[in-house]
Amino acid sequence: MTQLILNIEDDKLNTFIEFINTLDYVSVETTISDYQMEEVGARLQMLNDGEMKIRPWEDVKEYIFR
Repeated sequence: MTQLILNIEDDKLNTFIEFINTLDYVSVETTISDYQMEEVGARLQMLNDGEMKIRPWEDVKEYIFR
């Protein structure tokens, strides 16, 4: 199976989803996986416990795009 990420204009999304649902060989996944939820929870706990710190977006952006 191949996964594909699409960017759809917000006002066209419902129409697109309705069309995709008519195809018997395509499935639409709109839920967040258990792993993702667990990872977010673990990171929030680390933030709350002071084990992890956040950095301002401007600093991160500069680091990524330098």
